[in-house]
Amino acid sequence: MGNCNAIDHGGRRRSKFLRKQMDSTMSNHVATHDGIKTVEVDHRCDFSRNSDLCISIVTWNMNGKVSYQDLVELVGSNRKFDLLVVGFQEVPRKNIARLLQAVLLDTHILQGKVIMQSLQLYVFGPLNSGLFIKEMKVDKHSVGGLGGLIRRTKGAVAIYISYKGIRMVFIACHLSAHARNVEERNSQCRHISHNLFSRTWNPYARPAQVTVWLGDLNYRIQGIDTHPARNLIQEDLQRLLTSKDQLLREAERGQVFNGYCEGTLTFKPTYKYNVGSSNYDTSYKVRVPSWTDRILFKIEDVDKISANLHCYESIDDIHSSDHKPVKAHLCLKVDEQSPPA
Repeated sequence: MGNCNAIDHGGRRRSKFLRKQMDSTMSNHVATHDGIKTVEVDHRCDFSRNSDLCISIVTWNMNGKVSYQDLVELVGSNRKFDLLVVGFQEVPRKNIARLLQAVLLDTHILQGKVIMQSLQLYVFGPLNSGLFIKEMKVDKHSVGGLGGLIRRTKGAVAIYISYKGIRMVFIACHLSAHARNVEERNSQCRHISHNLFSRTWNPYARPAQVTVWLGDLNYRIQGIDTHPARNLIQEDLQRLLTSKDQLLREAERGQVFNGYCEGTLTFKPTYKYNVGSSNYDTSYKVRVPSWTDRILFKIEDVDKISANLHCYESIDDIHSSDHKPVKAHLCLKVDEQSPPA
């Protein structure tokens, strides 16, 4: 799998910590753009034999409910990964960190977290992982939202971590809902990118080598009615819907995520389900199924870091939410022969 690197249009003139890396991917003034590169998934992973770092990444909109068994299913039985990065949206008023730690008790320990009401991000590492962490910082940025019982906060939370010498930023977000709000979602992505870590910017800090966005981005399938879309999904032909995916379209227009990578969307759209089932929405709205929940990554330092995606899938056996969780397995390799970043 090739590296994905954004073309830098004016980024060198900016001095903010993350702006230099992400403005070119979020700017609506770029002259040329690559869009999001769709990459094939290699399902074979030997867990660090040919990689320096293997990361399991999960995003899930909980819809205000969670159980211990849900989290067991979410993490899975194979715990050979180095880091586990979990982003949640619409989190209930429970101690999710404690529940996750109970699930991972024998293998991993919580190393970092950032919480903004219902939007939360956690990083777990192996029991000895503290030895490999040189730096960690967190930030958050709100772009509005609703209150209420499940506190539907919109915005992003982020963790910057240097682990085993690899500098990474993980950004978990929840963007505005509804098919019509495409431009609002685009704007929120740009605001988040401009603001994260700007208050703690250090002009001498080395930039991240890997950036990962995960969350309920809320981009929808548009341009097809719900019943034809559902018929395609029922026939396992959901790949034919990717041409109508708002996120891929907006990236192609150069509005968001220029130069990022995403695994092939072979799994069924993750929203909206009837709670307690794997049946799509039967309410009066009968929403068009959509891939609202996504994981995107970009290798910033392409001369030194290479990446392979070994998994990109939804977890269909969890039924407590109207969203299905999405999981990715990303492995990184450092080229020791290249000059230091």
